[in-house]
Amino acid sequence: MKNKNNRPIYFEEYRKINGIEQYLFHAGTLEKNPVILFLHAFASAESLMTNIFQKEWEELYTVVHWDQRGTGKTFTKNPNAAPTIELQLEDLHEIVLYLKEKYHKEKIILLGHSWGSVLGSIYIKRHPENVLYYIGTGQVISFLRGERAGYEKAMEIALQKDDVKSQKKLESIAKYPYGKPDNFIKECTLLRSVQQKYHLAPSKMSYLPLMKAMVTSPIFQFSDLHAFFGAEKINSRLNTEIMDFDLEKESYEYSVPIYYVLGAADWQVPYVLAKDYFEKIDAPRKKLYMLKGSGHFTMEEKPKEFLEALLDIHANEQSR
Repeated sequence: MKNKNNRPIYFEEYRKINGIEQYLFHAGTLEKNPVILFLHAFASAESLMTNIFQKEWEELYTVVHWDQRGTGKTFTKNPNAAPTIELQLEDLHEIVLYLKEKYHKEKIILLGHSWGSVLGSIYIKRHPENVLYYIGTGQVISFLRGERAGYEKAMEIALQKDDVKSQKKLESIAKYPYGKPDNFIKECTLLRSVQQKYHLAPSKMSYLPLMKAMVTSPIFQFSDLHAFFGAEKINSRLNTEIMDFDLEKESYEYSVPIYYVLGAADWQVPYVLAKDYFEKIDAPRKKLYMLKGSGHFTMEEKPKEFLEALLDIHANEQSR
């Protein structure tokens, strides 16, 4: 593994977590810096994409990526270890305790992206004593209401453009996502095709820079390609579990500072729900950042703007 930025902290490891070997990738400049644990998106290990966005982060934090159960290098080691939300929360708790001990920290920071924001949001409610502050991006509030908001936005544009073909497609799934569960994947795929047409969700072409980053990553192995394309099936149970997730069902009170960094053009996980929810949050400190022109992959699409948000958050918290 080539350490091209000559980082004093730069290593990967497999650690026995909750019964299986799980992958962690550490990078940073100073042991005294705060530790930030990155919680990646659904079935997508973003440890392989750090060369797009992370270099400057490592001046502020020791950044640790965890390939979750059922994903990335952890999936490669444990191809039959299917995840559930509770299992992943148990994994996360063990990792947080390990990082606190390893880096001699009373608390660490959690950054949750998309699916990772589900894990992060639940964890900070259960274990605020372990978390310095939380950063959510592509923040999920309610899976079902988010999908419905994305559907309604697509229909709104189809009507504005008098796009009869897209209107008919959407009318064929008029109850989405509240139709028959067995039809969900098919209906979701249809919706995404219309959303991609209107740049409301990432297109297949938009994934090319991410794939390039992955295969040029210093930690890339050819087995990662198998994990990337094979993880979806083993994570299928999470598709069902996440449908019940809704932060609005819980108290708006948080015991840790909350920061949201949202893509102002994100309709895959509609930013409007997170923005509205954020206004209701009662936390020791909170701040919302909206990244213009960014969709769901905020760090990868707008690395400079995301860094500016991190610098502001870091300065705000360091001054306390």
